[in-house]
Amino acid sequence: MSYEIIKTSLPEILILKPKVYCDERGHFFESFNQQAFNEATGSSALFVQDNQSQSVRGVMRGLHYQNPRAQGKLVRVIKGTVYDVVVDIRRSSSNFGKWVGIELSSDNNYQLWIPVGFAHGFMAMSESVQFIYKTTDYWYPNYEKCLLWSDPDIGISWPQVDTLLINDKDQNGKRLCEIEYFT
Repeated sequence: MSYEIIKTSLPEILILKPKVYCDERGHFFESFNQQAFNEATGSSALFVQDNQSQSVRGVMRGLHYQNPRAQGKLVRVIKGTVYDVVVDIRRSSSNFGKWVGIELSSDNNYQLWIPVGFAHGFMAMSESVQFIYKTTDYWYPNYEKCLLWSDPDIGISWPQVDTLLINDKDQNGKRLCEIEYFT
């Protein structure tokens, strides 16, 4: 297996486009191969947990990260479409506070590699979304943090939706100037 790598404006955030084999029956692709992933990303990340969420149109999840016990994430959509956002929260980075937004869908089959040091979230753009992701460390609720999705200092250009559905934790996230960032 090999991936086509699409670079983003944040050099560490990579879009992995798998080779998809299509015919009259449908399509097939290898969704994950540890060796191919490591070669494509230059990473030695090992994944320890898979997670899946289901969302309806307008659901906002994030911007999440863990500190300590940080997680790298490999995310993708298996049904529907999301607008996926990643923010650099590494204080020593020249890209600190910068963000990138990417459409991930079950049509484009893109996967997004998000290494440690970034906050991550998404907005569901289709009627129903199935979102899955692999993590490099386990989920620790007491270490989970939330960067405010609407922080004006970051200025994320989220798509417009008729109804935004967001839980209290995400609605009350901290601004970039208040978070426990990475060094």
